[in-house]
Amino acid sequence: MAYLKRSRRHKNGCAYESWSVVESVRTAKGPRQRTIATLGKGPEYDAEERVGWDDVVDQLSGREPRRPGLFEAPIDTPVWAQVDLRRVRVERLRRFGDVLLALRLWKRLRLDAFFGAALPEGREEVAWSLIACLHTVARFCEPSSDWAIADSFFPKTALGDLLGLSLEKVYDNRLYRGLDAILPCRRDLFSHLKATYGELFGMSFDILLYDVTSTFFEGRAEANPKAARGYSRDSRPDCEQVCIGLVVSPEQ
Repeated sequence: MAYLKRSRRHKNGCAYESWSVVESVRTAKGPRQRTIATLGKGPEYDAEERVGWDDVVDQLSGREPRRPGLFEAPIDTPVWAQVDLRRVRVERLRRFGDVLLALRLWKRLRLDAFFGAALPEGREEVAWSLIACLHTVARFCEPSSDWAIADSFFPKTALGDLLGLSLEKVYDNRLYRGLDAILPCRRDLFSHLKATYGELFGMSFDILLYDVTSTFFEGRAEANPKAARGYSRDSRPDCEQVCIGLVVSPEQ
């Protein structure tokens, strides 16, 4: 027969309490207690605790759960489920950290407010401001084609949950059309980024020059974790390379 057992111990002047489900078994040396499950630490064993933990004992013992008497108030007992840990598996692992960082930067630069105003919602099923965000995050985390964003990048990230976009609503044609919607905002976007950059870094200027280039390495470049193969501006796709971004202002 299984029942609840409370254990107490003292350490460094403090009392610690834990609960476990045990049953009495007969052995060659006489009756002994066998622990079925450890319930962990718990508060004083009041009526509310008994509702849940007594049900655990009933489940583990194979007994029928206790039913309230004729004049007793009904008890809202929790629903318990047994899980076969041998059959538990992990499915659809998704990237989270890099896309979350990209979204934080997107909001820090106030690009959500910019595109929300520059691309007001119309009859499109997915707001173009969300597509602009998806384009930016994808190119920040893993620069690739629009087809690759829809086919491999987006399904493997948590962007769908973070942006409220379902998998079937992101495909290459929608991404292409999103770029068409963004293009007319190009000059206003440059002005917004210039003003935001000045506010964040306390800089004032009339012209901000930004350029991206790459350089390649002969050999495997094993000591440089940032070096990888990709599109080479030097026509050397056989070599490891790194991309370099440079911002030039009067103060720098």
